[in-house]
Amino acid sequence: MIMKGQKISDRYQIIKAIGEGGMANVYLAYDTILDRDVAVKVLRGDLANDEKFVRRFQREALSASSLTHPNIVEVYDVGEDHGQYYIVMEYVEGRHLKDLIKKRGKLTLSEVIDIMLQITDGMSVAHDSYIIHRDIKPQNIMILENGLVKIMDFGIAMAMNSTQLTQTNSVMGSVHYLPPEQANGKGSTLQSDIYSMGIVMYELLTGKLPYKGDNAVEIALKHLKKPLPSIREELPNIPQSVENIIIKATAKNPKNRYTDAREMHNDLLTCLDESRENEPKIKLPYKEFSEENKAKQPKKEPEEEKGTSKKESKQKETKKESSDEVLAKQITKNDLKKQNKLLIVLASIFTCLIVAITTVVILIPALTTNKEIHVPDVTGYTVEDALKTLQDAGFTVASEQQSVASTTVETGKVARTSPLAGTKRTKGTEVTLWVSSGDPSITLENYVGRNYLEVQGALEALGVHVIIEKRTVDGDSTENLIVDQSPKEGEKVAEGDYVTLYIPDVDVYPDFTNGSYTYDDVVDYLKKYNVTVNKAEQEDSTHTPGIVIAQSREKGKRIVSGASITVTVAVAPESSDEGPATEDTCEESGLC
Repeated sequence: MIMKGQKISDRYQIIKAIGEGGMANVYLAYDTILDRDVAVKVLRGDLANDEKFVRRFQREALSASSLTHPNIVEVYDVGEDHGQYYIVMEYVEGRHLKDLIKKRGKLTLSEVIDIMLQITDGMSVAHDSYIIHRDIKPQNIMILENGLVKIMDFGIAMAMNSTQLTQTNSVMGSVHYLPPEQANGKGSTLQSDIYSMGIVMYELLTGKLPYKGDNAVEIALKHLKKPLPSIREELPNIPQSVENIIIKATAKNPKNRYTDAREMHNDLLTCLDESRENEPKIKLPYKEFSEENKAKQPKKEPEEEKGTSKKESKQKETKKESSDEVLAKQITKNDLKKQNKLLIVLASIFTCLIVAITTVVILIPALTTNKEIHVPDVTGYTVEDALKTLQDAGFTVASEQQSVASTTVETGKVARTSPLAGTKRTKGTEVTLWVSSGDPSITLENYVGRNYLEVQGALEALGVHVIIEKRTVDGDSTENLIVDQSPKEGEKVAEGDYVTLYIPDVDVYPDFTNGSYTYDDVVDYLKKYNVTVNKAEQEDSTHTPGIVIAQSREKGKRIVSGASITVTVAVAPESSDEGPATEDTCEESGLC
């Protein structure tokens, strides 16, 4: 297990674990040389000794490292450190498309076209290099806050001209996005990625998957044999040109699909053009469904030769039977004895083989290997109680616990274990405790009337995304004060969720006292609002005469048509003419 603070190749310092995959674990790390955060994918320890997995892992790195595109997660480095094989990649802060679909359901048409244009643009670079992703699905596509899409995890990608994977290993993609040819056990082509992208586009538009089932086999069979549901029956307002793209991309016969991602990208570029408004529904040129699975008709027995009578047929059968009888009589008793002896010898050899195989396969492993036992369920236990329970069951417990947010388990108690409770492991296996850090959700307060900048900063510090929108409101209101919010007070949001704060869309009084406004400037500024400007004067030696030094309506207050405002203008203090000094003035001044 890789610990926090550990360095890989004396360069990449591990910060925390951020994901677990079928082949590798992913960590957030700090590149001490280039001073940046990176994602490090490390081959799982139980697979590092398997040459087949190591080769596949290295092939992933070599394939992905040749791809450079804004919509593809960049690979920086590949290496091995003390038996740990790793890939260093660009660290992307965003959310999976699957998370976005779960939160929002279906997306708008313009959003979907924008996302698909980015996906196909990135995949065009891969297809130009004859690299197949093989696992296109929303879980492998990130979207950043600025809308940029990043394709991740070319985990089972490979160059078409490199060594092919076995048939078994070629079918590794998620079954919900599995092309029919892969479901049928055939190899993948560039058109396999096209099919998966078509299913992703369908899901983005409808918010649901086209095929569902109780198990993977059932879903795979539907991909193989069942036509894709019509998206226009689900969403009648979708243009036919858009449905045509999905029909072509998800064709069962690869010959009917786009040749590569670039061709699909070019079609997406024009699908919303006015020139394609009345586009007819596409007709696929090649047959979609294969007849290989149709039941074969039983072969007919050959007809009797013409001119052969029933009598002649009976004579032939009789002749055949008589020859069989003659052959049977030729087998002597000695021949039968020899056959019996041979059968006895063969039976003895077969019995010995069965005993030997049973001993090797069943008895020896049972005597030489540790018995597998179930990992106890310690969810909700204190760390001390969980430690004792696991040790009593024969397991060892990792010295360092992991932290995980939980809405169901009390803070400080065990939320889960790795390996998971109920799985079988041999005695002595190390178990890691994942301790609850508590409910990660945030209960929203009533933010109405508060300055939006203050609220925005507080929420973003908790990892919540804040959207500011302006709204027309009735009555007097201050520019920066919140007038509404969504979600409302008392509702809960989690890190990564979105909160919208509404502020008034109004014209407000500026600061007329900033030293640049005269009375005439104020009159000119408020003329379009039909506001009456009253003038007051005040002696002030610190300001330039004629400059506004005070205003009756505060800056930031909404300007209402027909209102009035008084501005105070600075005037120079009055001064008296100096004459000859008198006795009184001498005495007052003290100069006499």
